[in-house]
Parts: sequence; C-alpha cells; structure tokens
Amino acid sequence: DYELCEECRHLYPVPREDLINLHREHLLHLLEMGDMEEALQLLQRIEDPGICLAVSEQSLDQHPNLAASHFLADYLTAHFYANLTTARRNEIQALYMGSKVLLTLPELSRVNYYHLSSRPLLMLEQLLMNMKVDWVAVAVQTLHQLLAGQEIGFTVEDIDNLLSKYAEKALNFPFTLKEKRS
Repeated sequence: DYELCEECRHLYPVPREDLINLHREHLLHLLEMGDMEEALQLLQRIEDPGICLAVSEQSLDQHPNLAASHFLADYLTAHFYANLTTARRNEIQALYMGSKVLLTLPELSRVNYYHLSSRPLLMLEQLLMNMKVDWVAVAVQTLHQLLAGQEIGFTVEDIDNLLSKYAEKALNFPFTLKEKRS
C-alpha cells in the first residue's frame, strides 16, 4: 500500500502534511518490521530535506521500539545536526546514548529500563539502585566512549560524581560496632 501511495504521489499533487504523514507511517512500519536497510532507503528517496527532517523527527516522537529509536536518533544526528536546536540536539543525543546503553543490557531486562532511554544518567542511577553492578560497568564504559568530545547536557564528570555518590552510600553504616569484652 505504501509503495502504491508513493507511485500516486508522483502522478498527482499531494499536500505536504499528507506526504509527511505517508512517509512517517511507512518509515515506522519498516522500523517495526526491523527492516533498517529499507528504512534508510526510504529516507534517502525523500528529495525535500525539510520533509525528511519532519518525517524523522515525528517518527522519533512516536516512541518506536528500542532499535527504531536508536536508528532514528543516529540518522537525525548524522544528517540534520545543524538544523536542530541545541535543546533538541541534546535530547536526541541523550536518546541515542540511552538506547545504546539499553542495547548493552540483557534483552529480557531492557523493558524495565526503556522508559529511561532518553535519560541515560537516570538509567545509570536506577541500575546502581538495583545493584546491577556488572551492567553499570558496561553502561559506564559505553557512556564514556560516546561522550568523548560531545556536549549533551551531562559530562563524564557527572557520571563520575554519580558513581562516587553511590560508592559513598555503600560504605555508610547506620550503626556503630561495639567491642566485646571478655
């Protein structure tokens, strides 16, 4: 159906909003099916960069699955970085990093942290509170690699401060030890 609509678009004039909606629904369908290659080809076929940007952003705002969100955040950052406001750029990059961290977690556990995908620091804190130390180690390593040379609203120092805070809490004892006398 999408291909037929695309062919009709070449024969008859289609309003801009309808064209954006058509491409967005097609893109989301392809991403839900896991066909990233075809999704990329669809985005490359869109001749008007404004329409391509709108389709990509609106698709991302629909909160698709993890792989689709990661793909769209990567695509927007790679192709439309200069067209995005600083706030939107930070939001998309945070989502990219959060989805990248989620992809490092065991598949069955991702659903528990998916709602934090756009807030990687909060996700890291949640992992720490849940005592998932091995997962935190991988997440921190991933974030350190992704943050190299990036400005997205938080830094490596913020991660280190968070880790220090929880390390300090882990060493706090709410009671004192009494000596036994013989």
